[in-house]
Amino acid sequence: VFSEPFTNAHTWVHRLDARVRTGIAFVFSCVLAVATSSQQAAFGLIAACLLLISSRPPWRPLLRRLAAVNIFLLFLWLTVPWSTPGPAAFHIGPLACTLPGLHLACLITLKANALTLLLLALVATMPLAHFAHALHALRVPGKFVFLLLFTYRSIFLLADEWQRLNMALRLHNFVPASNLHSYRTLGTLVGLTLVRSIDRAGRIHQAMLLRGFSGSFFSLAEFRFTRLDTCFVLAASSMLILYFLFL
Repeated sequence: VFSEPFTNAHTWVHRLDARVRTGIAFVFSCVLAVATSSQQAAFGLIAACLLLISSRPPWRPLLRRLAAVNIFLLFLWLTVPWSTPGPAAFHIGPLACTLPGLHLACLITLKANALTLLLLALVATMPLAHFAHALHALRVPGKFVFLLLFTYRSIFLLADEWQRLNMALRLHNFVPASNLHSYRTLGTLVGLTLVRSIDRAGRIHQAMLLRGFSGSFFSLAEFRFTRLDTCFVLAASSMLILYFLFL
């Protein structure tokens, strides 16, 4: 269901401590989210690009993710510049494209792409289990980490049940069409998927209780802060200082 194509490389970014990557991603995401000028957003975008290039991502999954983000941003460009009050940059018939609207759309585009590239470089380059253990090590509430891990696991559970039932339909020569029979069949398929997934989740919970599960999350992951992590933290801190001093 969810592939992790950015975790397969072996670069210095992948060797960083998961806690360091998670912490730096959080700090820089907050800084970029509140940026008010295009220069700040462009600086963040350049830094995120350099970091992502260092992680050597596969290009096809990267382009798919960037396309998903920028298709959404395209709708903003079709509405924000034309609906924001201010002096007009140009007119197309009765519609006026305003300078504040263009600035706002450009700022949102730069920030969205910078945040996407930053998270792809620092967070998507680690398996989700490592990310959850890093959150636990950073004192994120255990219930949140527990919910994240089991939500991720449950998505695969739903997908597995859906594929089984869908295969059974195909073995019975079911061909979906725009008719009442197909709608009823697909509705039954969705309902059976949920019912069977809930039943399977109950069996998993009973198995966990038999193994002594008490509702608390305990992480056995061990993290080591190395010289590479120290250098990365110093470099990130220097860029953060430059961000606030000169932009």
